[in-house]
Amino acid sequence: MTPRTALGALHIGALMFGLTGVFGKLAAASPAIIVFGRAAFAVLALTFFARFASNTRWQKLDAADLRRLLLSGLLLTGHWVSFFIAVKVAGVAIATLGFASFPAFTVILEGLIFRERIRANEILLVVLVSIGLVLVTPDFDLASGATTGLLWAVASGLLFALLSLTNRASSGRIPPVQAALCQNVVVAICLMPVAVPQLSEVRAIDWLWIGLLGVFCTGVAHSLFVASLAVIKARTASVVFALEPVYGITLAWLLFDENPTLRMLIGGALIIVAIVVSSRLSGSSSKNAVAAQAPSH
Repeated sequence: MTPRTALGALHIGALMFGLTGVFGKLAAASPAIIVFGRAAFAVLALTFFARFASNTRWQKLDAADLRRLLLSGLLLTGHWVSFFIAVKVAGVAIATLGFASFPAFTVILEGLIFRERIRANEILLVVLVSIGLVLVTPDFDLASGATTGLLWAVASGLLFALLSLTNRASSGRIPPVQAALCQNVVVAICLMPVAVPQLSEVRAIDWLWIGLLGVFCTGVAHSLFVASLAVIKARTASVVFALEPVYGITLAWLLFDENPTLRMLIGGALIIVAIVVSSRLSGSSSKNAVAAQAPSH
């Protein structure tokens, strides 16, 4: 893979991640079924990639690795379910922007968990995200679907930040594709008791959207992201990955007529700027650490 094709693969992966909310809204199934199906299809796609397209040797897992993967799988389950609840309640744009608060949570949690000093530019990041979320919120009435959906989306961002920090702790040992595969297995197992009794009620067209969500927005997107890191700097990959909300919101506007207000556009711009700043700050991290964050919403 040349640098040019790797950069193209990164943008395609970011676009696929951006389609997550779109497919989630198209599928009429419940968030639990959507996440269960997504994880099941992702396991198939990641297994195929690991078998035929990846040269990475899998790491033998010890007890500590298994505990960490179990925890990250549980966090991924909560992250995805809360995100799709937000999509159903408030729409793709608000759900995507609420989730995009995760860099601010990551900065705060890194300071608390890893006892890392929070720098002035990271404080600015938190402020930008906070102001952006205030502007994105149409009103502050908890009875409003938009406000409730935004809260679910922010919770999804918090869970993703915790997931990223958990992955960071194990990224030096476990290859990213192996970690993603194990996490998706945990997700499917967690939701099996809730989802399986309802599977017969899922429409055929919904299985199409869920299949596309699992194969392309999870398996293929993650694989493209990881493969591109062989020739692209982690800093560049992080900045391209930060374009994901732009793709998601644009697609929601085109497909579902989710017309954002000027206030929402300004708030979204602040959040996206914060994501780019966060990506630049974390660009010096190892490729494995960046790739470990690839399983997004």
